Amino acid sequence: MSIVASLQDQVEENLALLAPVESAWQPTDFLPDFSAEDWYDQLKAFREGALCVPDDLLVVLVGNMITEEALPNYSISLEQIAKDPTGITDTPWARWLRGWTAEENRHGDLLNAYLRLTGRVDIRSVETTIHHLIRNGFTTGNEGNPYAGLIYASFQERATRLSHGNLARLVDRSGEETLAKICRKIAADETRHEVFYTKIVGEIFKGDPENAMLAYRHMLRRLISMPGARMEDGRDPDLFDHYSNVTQRTGVYTTTEYAGIISHLNKAWNIGSLSLTGKAAKAQDYICNQPQRYENLAPELEARSKSEPAASFSWIRDRKA
Repeated sequence: MSIVASLQDQVEENLALLAPVESAWQPTDFLPDFSAEDWYDQLKAFREGALCVPDDLLVVLVGNMITEEALPNYSISLEQIAKDPTGITDTPWARWLRGWTAEENRHGDLLNAYLRLTGRVDIRSVETTIHHLIRNGFTTGNEGNPYAGLIYASFQERATRLSHGNLARLVDRSGEETLAKICRKIAADETRHEVFYTKIVGEIFKGDPENAMLAYRHMLRRLISMPGARMEDGRDPDLFDHYSNVTQRTGVYTTTEYAGIISHLNKAWNIGSLSLTGKAAKAQDYICNQPQRYENLAPELEARSKSEPAASFSWIRDRKA
């Protein structure tokens, strides 16, 4: 039995990291109530608040939402680990995957509804980008390696948490309290999911440290492929690069954050303290050096992003950001 398959008990213990459906937040909790008598006043105030969001943060929000909406691709990827062939399998791994998917599904729904109701974006262009991204598919580059797949999930949950959290801080500063509240709520979900995957990978490092270390190095050497990397709107062939540049320039997700995530995971999994030999020891040295490597690169890369000319985005009706 593989280490991942043998972790059913540990997965079971951590299913409590999923929120009970009865007490979980739902998208409608943050949106105007169209059944209320004052629905028009609620919608008017909602739209006025959204006017505070500058175009560059609006682009980040749209890109984040599109990435969240491609949830089917990520669920398919994790199915290789959870192995839920019937769709109703009662194993802990299968219950986690379905519960995780249900929680993540609300993120795209809420951000999509927010953007649609604000009237501030070309929603058809946004929908086209979502369509393309789901159709284009998703790959972490770690297929057939469940260890690397779970390490990737740990990394991405933290990255998404930071992205939503940083965006919340910036839009709050601009005066848009509703969106800040939405982003903070989504970031809180991502925190719980991050805890789950980080704990499970920690168990893998305890049970099979050599192969876990090699899987971690394999993932870092390829760079961490972002979930929305294959997005396109049918017009801009470099759409993801332009969106990524805005996330870096605004400080929502930067090279410094990338370095910090690796550093955090290294500490969480005690990477530097493991006693290893051979290839695993070399992989360990490589991994331990990565945070400083990216910290050293950060000033140059972040300065370069700020010097890049603004790009036009179909999402915001060809305005530049």
